[in-house]
Amino acid sequence: MNLDSYSGATRVLFIVGDPIAQVKSPHGVTESLRERHADAIVVPAHVKPADIDAFFALAERMPNVDGIIVTVPHKFDAARLCEHVTPRARSIGAANVVRRAADGRWEADMCDGEGYVAGLRKAGCEPKGKRALLVGAGGAGGAVAHALVDAGVAALALHDADVARRDALAAKLRAYGPLYPTIGATDPSGHDLVINATPMGMRPDDPLPVQVDKLVASTFVGDVVTMPPVPPLIEAARARGCRTMAGAGMFEAVRDRIIGFYLDDKGSE
Repeated sequence: MNLDSYSGATRVLFIVGDPIAQVKSPHGVTESLRERHADAIVVPAHVKPADIDAFFALAERMPNVDGIIVTVPHKFDAARLCEHVTPRARSIGAANVVRRAADGRWEADMCDGEGYVAGLRKAGCEPKGKRALLVGAGGAGGAVAHALVDAGVAALALHDADVARRDALAAKLRAYGPLYPTIGATDPSGHDLVINATPMGMRPDDPLPVQVDKLVASTFVGDVVTMPPVPPLIEAARARGCRTMAGAGMFEAVRDRIIGFYLDDKGSE
């Protein structure tokens, strides 16, 4: 289906954020939907936090809107505003994809972490059985942590400068699955997989999230930072012989999961 071909029958997916101008997903997701023969288009919507409740309520009343892709800072509100929420999104407390359920109400999931794990696997790192250290317990860290548990890591250590946030994520994970997370530190010793899920590395003067001098070549190092394309942690890890994945490695996998979420049970595949 031609990317430029759409009509009044075309289904609408919003992508919502504040700001929204920097988001490049509308074209790529629309293109992928069309490749799978879905007559749908992704439309950016700049919505301020104070207006997000009203936006969700209005979009739910628009029959040609099939869903909403959610970006910063609305992921936590998205989970709160949906009638149906998957167990992992409920545990994380955030969602990045919303679709219309059979009863017409909103149904939400969080696939950022699942996409990150898929990116790891594509980069040659199978998380199952690994001893993982995750730095960062915010929105990105929470999603990645749940996905690592789902992937079957043998152990998961959490580190965050915000101790309360770290402990809150640990409590969520204990209720979510059988794995009991432990308290981590900036020392990566003894871990097979080390992931930075903080913004550290976006600015030139940021400190490194872990003690890179203690990395060994057998450790796989991942980062959620996408700009610069090779964050300082990844650069330092490569210098020590580690295999790595920067933030860009998850983009394609997350996009595929977003598309799969919307096309599931809709007869569009």
